[in-house]
Amino acid sequence: MSKIFIIGPAYPLRGGLATFDELFCRAFKAQGHDCEIISYSLQYPDFLFPGSTQFDTSGKPPQGITIHTLINSVNPLSWLKTARFIKQQKPDLIIFRYWIPFMGPALGTIARRARKAGIKVMAITDNVIPHEKRPGDVAFTKYFIKSCDGFITMSQAVLTELGQFTDTSHKRFLLHPLYTSFGEKLTKAAAREKLGIAANEKIILFFGLIRKYKGLDVLLEAMADERIRKLGIKLLIAGEFYEDRSYYDDIIKRHKLEEQIILHAGFVANEDVKYYFSATDLVTLTYRSATQSGVTQVAFHFEKPVLVTNVGGLGEIIPHGQCGYVVEFDKAEVANAIVDFYENNREELYTQGMIHEKQKYDWSIFVENVLDLYSKLKV
Repeated sequence: MSKIFIIGPAYPLRGGLATFDELFCRAFKAQGHDCEIISYSLQYPDFLFPGSTQFDTSGKPPQGITIHTLINSVNPLSWLKTARFIKQQKPDLIIFRYWIPFMGPALGTIARRARKAGIKVMAITDNVIPHEKRPGDVAFTKYFIKSCDGFITMSQAVLTELGQFTDTSHKRFLLHPLYTSFGEKLTKAAAREKLGIAANEKIILFFGLIRKYKGLDVLLEAMADERIRKLGIKLLIAGEFYEDRSYYDDIIKRHKLEEQIILHAGFVANEDVKYYFSATDLVTLTYRSATQSGVTQVAFHFEKPVLVTNVGGLGEIIPHGQCGYVVEFDKAEVANAIVDFYENNREELYTQGMIHEKQKYDWSIFVENVLDLYSKLKV
């Protein structure tokens, strides 16, 4: 049995990273390891956070997981305090979540002090080169990367980018495991009744935080295709705007899409995720850029076909013509795929593809591979 710390967002912080870290911790514990999470007392200063709140307001902490709320991302004294805590606890391994260069100074400082104490340090690098670039990105990322012994990426694209910062052989691409904490799949009729959507509607879903790189604007442009109008297809948008909503409202107004759009603007609580995925026919990710996306893994859990654009690691995840579509970032290609899905009744075929494909995303496989890489760090 190993003693392991995961260092990343967790309750009461909200979002996909927190959900992943909690599932990751449970997966280690399920294999008999002593695993705890070290999270943030302050993740982002308010002026850097575009959403309404960084916190889960449900008041339902995860059961059976120990979470230490220690790291203030802008307070170096907290970084030193966290490093002292880790050294006192004497874990065998710490695993950092690295998703944005802003965290580089804090996490790099903690990692360096842990390594000096003989503790092995790994990182799951969700992003190495960020979607939205800012001054200092390269320097902060270099500082962090040089602090680690080994790396896990969840897309080949990030694995390649990692090579710009380190030549270590201790790096590995692993498949992003499933998000299994959102409950079980409901019948489409039951989910639609909960959301106030008619049972016979043709519904596609855009889910998650709304940011420029996620390409909702191109999806809206595709919805203006006359074939989509005639088929009566509707787009369900469920997510919080992290930028000016008026840009998207203008597209809807310009193309007279008001009757085709069902907009549920705001953060979707974990307990409500199952309704949106269960209600849809097809999940859409029309991203401009991507590494990987947790949305695809939620779709796998709920066995829903997916349309992705061929950017980053998205095309690696969805087998084209088996589980859905991989198309270029182009409104015409997006529209063609949506029309094909309905005109040729692809839902059942692609649903069966999702059921078959999801087996390889089990958490036990992910953990076993992480531990195998850890064993090589000890040599």
